[in-house]
Amino acid sequence: MIFPLVYEATTTREDFVRLLPLATGEAEFRDVDGRWRGQGWSVRLTRISPLEIGLVRLERHRVEIEFDGLTAEQQDRFMQRFALYYQRGGG
Repeated sequence: MIFPLVYEATTTREDFVRLLPLATGEAEFRDVDGRWRGQGWSVRLTRISPLEIGLVRLERHRVEIEFDGLTAEQQDRFMQRFALYYQRGGG
C-alpha cells in the first residue's frame, strides 16, 4: 500500500500531538528542530491557511513524514497505523 508522505490535515496542533503516541506506537519521542522524531521516523507539522466554510474556520497543517533506516515493510506498517489514527470521515 502506498501512502503520501506529505499531505494536508485539518487538525489543531494540540490534537495532532495528543494522538501522536498512539499513531506511532511510541510513547517516547523527541522534538528536534521542529520535527518529532522516533525510532526511524520523523514528522514535521507546518501551519497553513485555515479551511473556511462560511463563518467556520478550521485549523490546517501540512504533515511531512520522513523515514530513516526502516525497510519498506516497516514503513508500510508505520503508515497503516498512522493513517488509522489521523483519518477522519472516511479520508
